[in-house]
Amino acid sequence: MEFALTPGQREIQARARRFAEEEVAPLAREADERGVFPRHLVPRMGALGFLAGPIEPAYGGAGLDYLSFALIYEELGRIDSSIRGFLAVHAGLVSLCIRDRGTEEQRRRYLPRLARGEWIGCYALTEPEAGSDVAGIQTTAREDGDSFVLSGEKIWITNGNIADLALVFATHDPAARHRGLCAFLLETATPGLRREPMPGHELGHRASDHARIVLDGVRVPQANILGEVGEGFQVAMTALDHGRLGVAAGAVGVGQACLDASVAFARARRQFGRRIGDFQMIQATLADMAADIEAARLLVYRAAWMKAEGLRATREVSIAKLFATEAAARAASEAVLIHGGRGYSNEYPVERYYRDIKGLQIYEGTSHIQRIVVARELIGGEG
Repeated sequence: MEFALTPGQREIQARARRFAEEEVAPLAREADERGVFPRHLVPRMGALGFLAGPIEPAYGGAGLDYLSFALIYEELGRIDSSIRGFLAVHAGLVSLCIRDRGTEEQRRRYLPRLARGEWIGCYALTEPEAGSDVAGIQTTAREDGDSFVLSGEKIWITNGNIADLALVFATHDPAARHRGLCAFLLETATPGLRREPMPGHELGHRASDHARIVLDGVRVPQANILGEVGEGFQVAMTALDHGRLGVAAGAVGVGQACLDASVAFARARRQFGRRIGDFQMIQATLADMAADIEAARLLVYRAAWMKAEGLRATREVSIAKLFATEAAARAASEAVLIHGGRGYSNEYPVERYYRDIKGLQIYEGTSHIQRIVVARELIGGEG
């Protein structure tokens, strides 16, 4: 593994950084305060090649390697976790899963639209009684002629209210648990699908779109099954490997933003006649933050490199997601403390970073779940 980025990767990183700083940053605070997703940025991300980075050009993608795509996630995460979260769902959980598991007809129908930003994708897995326990999904899929009829409820579906295409998971045999799951490509204009914003006010990611989706006898053609009947669990795990890499890389961005803000504040803020950065306790905190973030970055880059090499990387992606989100949570907490009273309001962005990072510890499998994934990779399943 080369530690230096290639010229092409540096160009992608610079392109993502310019977009994040010049087009996302001016909107981030207002979008967070209003709780409105800046949808006009979606086709712009499509034009920049971000929406389907690793997907082949034949399907409208940019053909990027996974490390380049991780760099995009990182740069977006450094500015706005809501935009980064949109991309991880739209591209990581939906588009890449169609690329990996879809038929040629499904790829040609959906991937170019998703890549251009003409359509938006969402990943409809979580339910009131099923999240970490994917096999506990209660949404049913009843076969009826040349279609399946879906009935059930999904919650906390990112992009759900604005999506044109939903990757929906349902069971055709609840007794079979994970072996009974199926994955469906459901166009959201289909009759019987209702959606609404989640109630309450989110702690973080307030500019993200989070939906409750109700499926009331929704008909999906047999041709829209993703994979085979009974392969829904494998489809879900494939998608989560992509999504978790996006979360991990985004967490590195959040951690870096916390460090950058803390260093700038430590240089400018004076107490007792000195910069607070001249006090050893502040210096130790900044050094620990820097070490954590560099370690997280290398874990993310290694996982991305393994995926680019076609190697199995489930354990490495989970390790990266676990460490990077936990490290960024520590960095955000310290950043607020270093900023003192100023960090306790949205006058400074560290307040938003502190709220947003909790979501990254939860999305695509909580830190608890990542520890389970890693432990089972180490010792095997239950004996």
